[in-house]
Amino acid sequence: MAIEPHLVTRGIVLRDTDTRDADKILTLLTAEQGKIAVIARGARRRNCKFAACAQPLAYSEWTLYKKGQWYYANEGTTIELFNGLRTELDAMALGFYLAELTETVITEEAPQQELLSLLLNGLYALCYLDKDPALVKTAFQWRLMALAGFQPFVDGCAVCGAEEPAAPMLDVVHGVVRCGGCKSGGGLSLPLTAAGLAALRHILNADGKKLYSFTLEPGALRALDHAGEAFITAQLERNFRTLDYYKSLIY
Repeated sequence: MAIEPHLVTRGIVLRDTDTRDADKILTLLTAEQGKIAVIARGARRRNCKFAACAQPLAYSEWTLYKKGQWYYANEGTTIELFNGLRTELDAMALGFYLAELTETVITEEAPQQELLSLLLNGLYALCYLDKDPALVKTAFQWRLMALAGFQPFVDGCAVCGAEEPAAPMLDVVHGVVRCGGCKSGGGLSLPLTAAGLAALRHILNADGKKLYSFTLEPGALRALDHAGEAFITAQLERNFRTLDYYKSLIY
């Protein structure tokens, strides 16, 4: 019988599922293979050599082999556990939401370097850069949707063409910005502020390393975040249990 070659890859655990005995099924996001399911045998045992790697949000280097349709874990070495998130329940809940949202938009076994980098940088910003969690959440949501092919048109009013829409509104169904006084095309529209629209343009177009390099007063940030959540719901047609749990902790 031919021996399957080993695959060495780096990936972050988006989700883990307990299965028979002490095993886990891990949903990994990797740069080269995209989203893959990995059976980690014995991962729930204390003496498992890769137990630390098999935690949600753990970023590790894995040695895998494939048997049939499944990948199996052979070895794992942790690179970053984001332990700072694990000491605060609300921070950990937000990290889980970012992971669940990411998993929703990715394709199995297709390269996903940009989305992997976005998720890692978002968790890093929460864990080490002392960034406002609300700002990280807002920017991450919008940038992820853009990378997944759902980028809204924000260069000007979609109705009258004004470069700087007056009293800007975001149509979350059609994914366009319009002036508050311009007639809607029938989609649900939510208000932004001029500063919020400028921040949204930054989020969609900035270099990845500068994604979180902006400020907004709380009211404008809340409006942009609320519009982002509504945009996600309208485009993906689903809700997120991790988001509901995160909100139950902070409100």
